[in-house]
Amino acid sequence: MSVVSIQLPKMKAVHRTVLLLIAVLALVVGFRGALLELVQRWTRQEEYSHGFLIVVVAAWLLWTRRHALVASIGRPSWLGFLLILAAMAMNITGELSAIFILSQLGFILALFGTMLGIGGYSLLRVTILPIAFLMFAIPMPYFVDAILTLQLQLISSELGTFFIRIFQIPVYLDGNVIDLGNYKLQVVEACSGLRYLYPLLSLSFLAAYLFQAPIWQRAIVFLSAIPITIVMNGFRIGVVGVLTNRWGPQQADGFVHLFEGWIIFIACAAILFAEIFVLVRISSKRIFDSFYAPRIKPKLPPAVDSGSAGTISMTSCVALLVVGALGVSFVSGRSEIVPERPRFATFPRQLGQWHGRTATLEPDVERGLKMDDYILSDYSGPDRKPVNLYVAYYASQRKGESPHSPIVCIPGGGWQIVQFDRLNDRGLTDEPPFNRAIIARS
Repeated sequence: MSVVSIQLPKMKAVHRTVLLLIAVLALVVGFRGALLELVQRWTRQEEYSHGFLIVVVAAWLLWTRRHALVASIGRPSWLGFLLILAAMAMNITGELSAIFILSQLGFILALFGTMLGIGGYSLLRVTILPIAFLMFAIPMPYFVDAILTLQLQLISSELGTFFIRIFQIPVYLDGNVIDLGNYKLQVVEACSGLRYLYPLLSLSFLAAYLFQAPIWQRAIVFLSAIPITIVMNGFRIGVVGVLTNRWGPQQADGFVHLFEGWIIFIACAAILFAEIFVLVRISSKRIFDSFYAPRIKPKLPPAVDSGSAGTISMTSCVALLVVGALGVSFVSGRSEIVPERPRFATFPRQLGQWHGRTATLEPDVERGLKMDDYILSDYSGPDRKPVNLYVAYYASQRKGESPHSPIVCIPGGGWQIVQFDRLNDRGLTDEPPFNRAIIARS
């Protein structure tokens, strides 16, 4: 009898371990497209290069809870099966639409479902924060990035101009162009502050977790990363403007610009921790008594009998992950129909009384837009008034390449879209709709 009582828990532990390994393998295979796109954006976009560090920190958080992880494995929950089912639907939708954030969020949801399906609510309680921290490694969709970049460019331009005027330097702001008279500085996308904002938000979240204080103080620490980043980035632009006004435009490029960027990020982190220090002093505590990794205590004893129902729940969750991985492989490997079409080079240069003159985009712009074909022409009629025609063609949008909306690229330089409508020609409902944008310069 004693032999049976010892071997049975071991067999159950081996069963869970095998199922967990199969679940992890199915997750990696099923979400490989979304995970590869993650790594590509971490490598390609500096504002998301901290994604590699997020994974390391999440692994460290799990390691600090390793004893609680083993001791918290409880009765599997069927809610995990439902979460995995929703995650598989998000992944397939993301693959079909090339909206990778759906698949990436589905991966996080599948991790939650796996924890519930393998170890129940007690295991989810221990792993929920490290898994949730992975959210900071997921890049925003490109259109959200573009809109945030634009708004932060304009705000940073305003703040930079404010700091320049503090030094009694005459300056004029036109959109995102800072006019110093002899020199003009354009606050480009790289100067928007997103390179600081995303890493600092993840740092402030981790700091709020380590900060043992009331919830309102933790919320202040986390949310304060946003104004700190915006103000300090405006200050950085102001410093570049002052240096440019005194020593020339070479101060805005090269090593000095990069060096200032690193200094500003370190300064942002220093302000964040100085804020924590002030909050600790207000509470009449010492910093080391209020800033540390909390010890997670498991709620369950080391051995929990999940019964046959729990075994069925675990097996069903893992089977769903395997089926989902096979389904996603089928969807991502499907053949794509690309219709035959003449290239825009054959588009006529004369349309009735209108005569066109073709042009080309700059190489950097072409590489950024990633279109397969395009036409850019200026047509003029009998009244000599020009009409610009630009059409971009994308043979496929599976890998994230998509049309570049004028809402993203036109604002700045003093231009703003004051009205945007979706209309039908002459009010006829059977005509295809078109977008009309009215653009004005302030």
